[in-house]
Amino acid sequence: MGSLLVLWDVDNTLIANGGVSKDAYGGAFELLTMTSPVHRARTGGSTDFLIMRDLVERHGMPFTDEMAARIPEALEASLSARRSDLAVRGRELPGARAALAALAEIKGVYQSVLTGNMQPNGFTKLDTFGLAGPPLDWEVGAYGSDDSIRSNLVGIAQKRASRKYGEPFARDNTLLIGDTPNDVRAGLDGGARVLAIASGSDTVEQLADAGADIVLPDLADTDAVLAALKRALA
Repeated sequence: MGSLLVLWDVDNTLIANGGVSKDAYGGAFELLTMTSPVHRARTGGSTDFLIMRDLVERHGMPFTDEMAARIPEALEASLSARRSDLAVRGRELPGARAALAALAEIKGVYQSVLTGNMQPNGFTKLDTFGLAGPPLDWEVGAYGSDDSIRSNLVGIAQKRASRKYGEPFARDNTLLIGDTPNDVRAGLDGGARVLAIASGSDTVEQLADAGADIVLPDLADTDAVLAALKRALA
C-alpha cells in the first residue's frame, strides 16, 4: 500500500457524546440570543455553522452576520462548560482506540479528523476520552470552522496533508470513515473513498444505499476494519 490519508468523523464514529453535543448547541444558542431554546439542534453529519443557523431560524429569529461571527466562541464556551458532563454521559466506541492504533502501525498511513465540529470542539470531544493524541494529526484535518459545506472539507484536508507530507492525496488514497449518509455523501462528493460505520442511528442498509464503498456494523473487529480499508481502496 502507498500513502493513505484516513479522515475520521468524531461523533458516533469514534465516540458517543450521550446527548451532550445537542445540549452544547442549545447552550450556544442561549449565549448568542440570550433566549432559552425551545427546539433541539438537528445534527446528523452537518456542520456547526449550518446546525446553528438552522436552530436560530427554527426559533423564528434572523440569522445575522454578527451572530455568525460569534458562533465559534459560543460553541467552544458551551462545550467546555459541559466537558465533565461529556465524560460521564459519553463514551469511546468499542474498537475505536484499537483501530487508530492498528492503522498507525501501517507505513504510509496518515490519520486525521474530518468533522462538522469546530476544531476546538472536535478536539475536546476526543480528548475527553484520551483519543485526541497521536496518531491523529490535527494539522491536516478539516473542520466545521473551515467551511460550512461538509464535502468541501475533504479537499481542504487533502491539500493540508499534501503540503505537510509532500505527497498528493486524491480519491484513490483518501478514506473518510463516518457514520451517517451525510458523511458518505461528503466523502463521495469531496473526492474520497468511504468506509461507513453503522454505530450511529443509521443502519448498514441506509449507509450502503447512500453509496459507501464499504459498510461495517461497528469498529469492534479490528481485523475487519483493516480488511475493509483494503477493499475500499482496491
